[in-house]
Formats: sequence, C-alpha cells, structure tokens
Amino acid sequence: MLTIRLDVESLSRLQFALTIMFHYLFPPLTIGLSVIMVIIEGLALKTGDRVYENMARFWTKIFALNFVMGVITGVVMEFQFGTNWATYSRFVGDVFGSALAAEGIFAFFLESGFLAVLVFGWDRVSPRFHFLATVLVSLGGMFSAVWIVVANSWQQTPAGFHIAGQGAQARAEITDFWAMVFNPSSADRLIHTLLGSFVLGAFFVMSISAYYILKDRHLEFARRSFRIALFCAFFSSMLIIVSGHHQAQVTAQTQPAKLAAFEGHFRQTSGPAPIYIFGIPDSKNETVRFGIPLPGLLSFLVHGSFNRPVTALDEIPPSDRPPVAVPFFAYHLMVGCGMFFIALSTYAMFLHWRGVLFEKRWLLWVFVFAVCAPYLANQAGWIAAEVGRQPWVVYGLLRTSEAVSKTVGVWEVAFSIALFSLVYVLLFGIWVYVLDNKIKHGPQEEV
Repeated sequence: MLTIRLDVESLSRLQFALTIMFHYLFPPLTIGLSVIMVIIEGLALKTGDRVYENMARFWTKIFALNFVMGVITGVVMEFQFGTNWATYSRFVGDVFGSALAAEGIFAFFLESGFLAVLVFGWDRVSPRFHFLATVLVSLGGMFSAVWIVVANSWQQTPAGFHIAGQGAQARAEITDFWAMVFNPSSADRLIHTLLGSFVLGAFFVMSISAYYILKDRHLEFARRSFRIALFCAFFSSMLIIVSGHHQAQVTAQTQPAKLAAFEGHFRQTSGPAPIYIFGIPDSKNETVRFGIPLPGLLSFLVHGSFNRPVTALDEIPPSDRPPVAVPFFAYHLMVGCGMFFIALSTYAMFLHWRGVLFEKRWLLWVFVFAVCAPYLANQAGWIAAEVGRQPWVVYGLLRTSEAVSKTVGVWEVAFSIALFSLVYVLLFGIWVYVLDNKIKHGPQEEV
C-alpha cells in the first residue's frame, strides 16, 4: 500500500519539486527556440528575404513571453535554499555561491542585457547589430545552463573541494575551482540538457507551424519554419541518444545505485545484465514484474561486452539505496520519448526528401500534439536524476534527511505548497492565454 509521509523533509522535497518542475517548463524552450531564431535571422540577413524577417519577429515574441515566465518562476527556488534547506545551504554555500555568481555575471546579465535590443530593436538598430543581439541572447541562455548544470552536477559527483568544520558546522569549500566545474558528470549532463532543449524548441516550432498548415494560414511562413525546425529536431534527436548512452556509462562508474534503479537491476548475477523494455519494479521481492528483458544489453551498453556483470542494488547497503519505482518509470519514459523523436523526425525527413511532407495531414496533426513529448522527456529526465540520487542530497556526503531546516514546521511548508500551487495555476493559465493569442494572431503578412 502506498503511504504518504507528512513530515518536513517530505513536504520540503515536494515543494521544491513543484517549483522547479514548473520553472523547468520554460528555460529549455528559451534555449531551444533561441537557436532556431539565430538560424532564421541569419538567413534573413544573408538573403534579405522579408519572409525570414517576419519569421524572426514572430518567434521573438514567443521567446520573450517564455523568457519572462522563466525569470518569474526561477526566483522562488533560491529562497527555498534558505527557508527549507538551511543545513544544505550552509554545506554547499561556497560551491553554489561561486557557480550561481558566475551564472549571474557571465550569463544572465548577457542574456537580459541584450534582450531589450532583441525584442524592441527591430526598427531602431541595424540588422547586423540586431542579429548580434539575437546571438548573444542565445549564448547567454546556454551559459546560464552551463553554471546551473555545473552546480547540480557537483551534487551528483562532488570534486575539487575539502570539508571544513565538523558535525552541523561542516561545509564544503572549493580547493580547485576548475575541478569543481569539470566534475565527472558536468560535461555529459550539460550536453544532454542542451540537446534536450534543442529538441523541445524544434518540436515547439513544428507544432505551431503544422497547425498553420492544417488551417491553411501563413503557409510560406509555416513551411519554412517547419523545415528549419525539422532539421534541428532530427540531428538533436540523433545526438541526444549518443549523449545519453555516454552519460549512462559515467553513471555506472560514479553512481552505480542510480543506474541500477533506472534499470530495475535488483540482484547481481555472474552472467550478463538485461535491460527491461517494460516492467513494473517490485522492490519488496526484488524483481521486475511483467518484465520484457533484452538479455545482456545493459552489460553491453555499460562495458561494451554482453558478459560482464553490472553493479546491482543488492551490492549497495540498504540505507544507501534509492527508491526504484519513480526513477525506473521516469527513466524509461525519457528513453521512450527519445526513440519517438528519432522515429518521427526520421520519417518526416524521408517525406521531406520525397517532397510530400506537407501532404500528409495525419502526420501534421501528430506534430501538433507531439510537442508534449519533449516536455515530458525533460521533466522525466530531471525526476530520474534527482530521485535516483537519493538518499543523498550531495552524493556520498550529505543525506537529504540531514539537509532540511530544523526550524520549519509541517504546516508552514504545507501552507506554502498550497499557495504556490494556486499561484502557479494562475501563471500557467496566463501563459497559455497569452501564447494562444499570439498564435491566433500569427506573424505579419509575408511581402
């Protein structure tokens, strides 16, 4: 039977999950959409074609709306470090302070500094300078992702630090800044995060473009936008599978319990380890019910050999094992979405090569709703990574149960969750309403 815990730790984790998952609806789209905007505006600058300029102006409006939502929802998370996670904040303050300061100085100021030029400078600055502003805003979003991912990756694979103090006063202090930045998981996680953003941005553009084509509106705008986004989706989907494979290999070395939870690998055997295409993990009986295994494939993906064993959960002390069900399902959902991206974009590329892509109305309807899949994949990937790290908030150094604030009460956290939920429902409704208005209005008429 599923039991719900109503303690400060569980509610604080729930609150942080709520705020960060809502916030994470927006930064990936901001990053992915900005790359497509750079491509479109570059084509406008090169060709002088007003259709490309109108495309750039329209997607800039959508970008600006999404950027504002990302900023509004991102501020809340930082306050929770001090209110709900005081012990954690003390422990990681030196590390996180450096990373977040770098994010503010080198990324956010760059992105926000040129945002006004991007949004309002179309008829006030030269086309070349406006294109430069678009490029810098796009780079600013990516630089922001760099430092956020570095800070989070340090929690997964700490490096470049020493522990100062003892007991409740213990804290991690940086001894090697670049070792902290290039910790064992940061590069793989950054590449995977950026590719996930590119996929979302591409599917978002294809969704709106397919809708216009089906409604016989803004056809030249929609076809060109769809083609550019399709190429981005195809190549990003191919690369993200490669990135995910390498990240899994690193996880097998640095966080073996997490990988075992992802794959429902409960018991070690002398033989090869399987990958389950589908199944329901049963932690009590240490098995995957109704599992459909591919024998030896996990061994091959981790070691390049079908016969080598992979660390199982029964080799991990029970107190250090993560929960299995949530990471298992989230990980499989993410991988399933990745396969869907490859299949759909490859088929669409084939039809585009044959010149019949826009004649397949059923496929265009698929693309209208397919934008939900990259949203699900991004959320599922975050859930798998964070829940799979448990019971550690800083892997191997600080347990989640030890990181929570000691002076916050259950009802205080519960009330704030209810309040945040109400505010986020209203914000989401506003975002959908304004976005719908912009889509219905559409781009300027092509000339």
